[in-house]
Amino acid sequence: MSEAKVVTLGCRLNTYESEVMRKNAQEAGLDNAVIVNTCAVTGEAVRQARQTIRKMRKNDPDAKIIVTGCAAQIDPESFAEMDEVDRVIGNKEKLEVESFLPERTELIEVTDIMDVRETANHLIDGFDGHTRAFIEVQQGCDHRCTFCIIPFGRGPNRSVPIGEIVDRVKNLVERGYREVVLTGVDVTSYGPDLPGQPTFGQMVRRVLNNVPDLPRLRLSSLDPAAIDDDLFDVIATEPRLMPHFHLSLQAGEDMVLKRMKRRHTVADAIALCDKIRGLRPDAVFGADLIAGFPTEDDAMFATTMETLDRCQITFAHVFPYSSREGTPAARMPQVPGDIRKKRAAKIRALGEAALDEFLSGRVGKTVSVLVEKNNAGHCEHYCPVQLTSEVEAGQIVSAKVEKIQDGSLIAKVI
Repeated sequence: MSEAKVVTLGCRLNTYESEVMRKNAQEAGLDNAVIVNTCAVTGEAVRQARQTIRKMRKNDPDAKIIVTGCAAQIDPESFAEMDEVDRVIGNKEKLEVESFLPERTELIEVTDIMDVRETANHLIDGFDGHTRAFIEVQQGCDHRCTFCIIPFGRGPNRSVPIGEIVDRVKNLVERGYREVVLTGVDVTSYGPDLPGQPTFGQMVRRVLNNVPDLPRLRLSSLDPAAIDDDLFDVIATEPRLMPHFHLSLQAGEDMVLKRMKRRHTVADAIALCDKIRGLRPDAVFGADLIAGFPTEDDAMFATTMETLDRCQITFAHVFPYSSREGTPAARMPQVPGDIRKKRAAKIRALGEAALDEFLSGRVGKTVSVLVEKNNAGHCEHYCPVQLTSEVEAGQIVSAKVEKIQDGSLIAKVI
């Protein structure tokens, strides 16, 4: 019998949790099974989840198919009705060994996630096929953005104690990982539920101070409205914190941000980018962006484009707005689908031009590269780098950039 296979859709937190499930399935003795870890961030994500389930059944007709993740948590019955599905388990259950015991046959096992208060207490030995590791530091979200269903898939905000995070990072460093990414649903909301109410920045500083052998630390998506003074201090003083900052920006026009129920303004976003660049001149920014949000007109979109240019967003992660049933935004006046797609394409083009300009500025300079596979990896700014010589995966090397080719930096190890 073959080991259980885990198929991951969606965010970095799902990537982390898929490794937990892989370990749990092995411990439970689950064989000949496919675990599909779904995403629910948009209606399109749910459609892709169903498509993936059907594909898995076609590819492996005899395997048990277990569906979990946010889409399964929010609407378990719809997945249980699929002929291809053997079991549906919730986001709490997927992190428990008992859920994967071969004798478990309940069709639906899904707890009310809004009642969950504990965080996952899991120490992962490694990540399948990765040279960087992801650490869950926080779960859930207490905010209610009008486009987002995820709080109902993940539950309330809850944080992992700093000591546990430090132990996890130490464990991974001891096993050879050279870069760790701190991830969660809403990482900048870290801490208010813990004794002493530590901030996200305080936790980041403690990790770096207590794991001096960790070469590189990255942060996942940051809320522009919630970056604390301690994090600014770490950005300014700690070179092991990578200078690539990904912002949950979503839009760049104040009325759209208000209708999204975001907590920042355009002025806030611009001031944040300026402040971080002042503290860390080599900083580069990415952003999550929604194109064609309900009620967005041409003038609003033009303002968003101006904001992205002003903030110098280099890595644009763009989605055309996808209506999600059960959210307030789904009841707002909708922008036609073709306009959403056109606006998304324009934002992507702006981002690609900004990235091309940034990559061009790297030519002739020295970059630090975490080698992942096939002599390729990512530099400190998260630009893809192809090395011109053989280097073992997992190493961090200095390399001089010689040229750009197919969107990657071509560099020689020095």
